[in-house]
Amino acid sequence: MNQRNPIPCFLLAAGRGERMRPLTDELPKPLLAIKNKSLLAWHLEALSAAGIKEVVINHAWLGYKIEEALGNGSEFDLDITYSPETKALETAGGIRKALPLLSPRDYFLVINGDVFSPNLPIERLLEQVSRLKSMPNQPLAHLLMVPNPVQHPEGDFYLKDFQVANQPLDGGEKLTFSGIGLYHRDLFKDIELDVPTKLAPLLREAMADNRVSGEKYTGPWHDVGTPQRLQELNVAHE
Repeated sequence: MNQRNPIPCFLLAAGRGERMRPLTDELPKPLLAIKNKSLLAWHLEALSAAGIKEVVINHAWLGYKIEEALGNGSEFDLDITYSPETKALETAGGIRKALPLLSPRDYFLVINGDVFSPNLPIERLLEQVSRLKSMPNQPLAHLLMVPNPVQHPEGDFYLKDFQVANQPLDGGEKLTFSGIGLYHRDLFKDIELDVPTKLAPLLREAMADNRVSGEKYTGPWHDVGTPQRLQELNVAHE
């Protein structure tokens, strides 16, 4: 058994999954399965293996099915609590609502529930926390960046060394944000509770103050955005 890690994790699972219809008409997107295991279960197994204990999952559309499927997390040797949303709060709004449940000292981990990233190096990512804490101008976020997938060729942000920026960096590379990152609770301190708030504008504001770091990840990572992509992943992992 790995040593318990005090960093809590938030799994984003409140999306409606419109592009995955009709599969998501009767099932929340993060419960769709690859190799007979739901996307959320893949994440939960990885979190448990990395020594994480506390996990909060938000949900909205058919959220009760997520609670029925995962329960209190004992199956994964985790403590799972839920943050139900009656209206879509977007990513930052959902995080803000869940903060009292997460009660992070400073940094916490956030993972999109609809990405598939087997062998995700969670322990290596968590090792960044001490580096972030030691920096004089503590970053408000540390993002895992991936090579641009076919469906998102233009990428999101620029990465050079550990710096992530919205504007081109000399010698930097434009990459795609994986939906996996470490956040400092202060990033969300000015967000009003239960108000839909997007994450990207908060990140761009922090980037302008040079308070976003990141790293490139070249291991397996997939945004499970369409039924075709889900089918391809199931075939590839048969």
